[in-house]
Amino acid sequence: MTITKDTPISMLTVGQLQEVLGLSSEQKPQPVSDKPIEYVYGLDGICKLFKVSKQTAQKYKDTIISDAVIQQGRKIIVDVEKAMELFQKRDGGKK
Repeated sequence: MTITKDTPISMLTVGQLQEVLGLSSEQKPQPVSDKPIEYVYGLDGICKLFKVSKQTAQKYKDTIISDAVIQQGRKIIVDVEKAMELFQKRDGGKK
């Protein structure tokens, strides 16, 4: 069957539709991470994560790991994986 501008979409097979749309049937969906995102909460969570005092945890929250921190009012939520990544970049990968 020749596909023209007048060919109804309902007459196309899935493969033909993918071809017309420029999609490859060999494209595989991106795998979703099996690990759930881990969070710590508040300055106490940062203290336990990095084994530091509250004063140092406050400094980390405001500087080094600020991109991993979500804060609304007094609630502080930290993405552990992202915080560790940022800390290791700052620390030159030492640890």
